[in-house]
Amino acid sequence: MDGKFLISWIQLATFYVTGFICAAVAVWSFLDCVIRRGPAFEANSKRTKGFWLGVTGGAALVTLLGLLLPQGSGFIFGFGGYGLFNIAAVTAAGVYLADVRPAVAHR
Repeated sequence: MDGKFLISWIQLATFYVTGFICAAVAVWSFLDCVIRRGPAFEANSKRTKGFWLGVTGGAALVTLLGLLLPQGSGFIFGFGGYGLFNIAAVTAAGVYLADVRPAVAHR
């Protein structure tokens, strides 16, 4: 086995493993937002449920597109791989899970 092939395979495997983890976090945040009651968001001063559905739904879409489109595919720069859009999407999903979800889960 050629050394370049092995390094390329490890890089591709790492890309897909981290991509699946990021997509799972984003989809989890979206599904969690769907099941929460709308008035709990406003009662805890966390914007509206519609806002968070848009943010987490967009994050799920972007991370899933990042898995489907190869890096540098030319579709929309930054989508494939570890582009700026994927980093922003996972960050938004993380903000929901770390800040909003604990506040609205008890109502």
